Amino acid sequence: MNNQDPIADMLTRIRNANRVGRRMVLIPKSKICSGIAQVLKDEGFVEEVDLIDDQGQGQIRIKLKYEMNGGKVIHTIDRQSKPGRRLYNKVQELPSVLSGMGIAVVSTSKGVMSDRRARENNIGGELICTVS
Repeated sequence: MNNQDPIADMLTRIRNANRVGRRMVLIPKSKICSGIAQVLKDEGFVEEVDLIDDQGQGQIRIKLKYEMNGGKVIHTIDRQSKPGRRLYNKVQELPSVLSGMGIAVVSTSKGVMSDRRARENNIGGELICTVS
């Protein structure tokens, strides 16, 4: 299958797996998707991220995180910048998601990082998605 937007595909797979209570989700491997998955792990929204090399493109295995009572850790995951409408923000314009309870994933010249880390490094970039 030829996927035109791998980021939207990744976010949709995570959203759907989270909605039905799956523990694992497989995503086609790409550099940007690996970066987003690593940010989600670093910020505590997923438990584990594994890169699986196979004969083709490879895959990313994400182990989703749930609370002890079975509640979801990821409540919403929304795409912000789209192929037809890119959103770039300066460091001062980066959004604060749920007053700091969520994160914004930003693609910068230093790599993919959370909005908190982008503010620490005083760097802006493309606003990929928000997670809360």
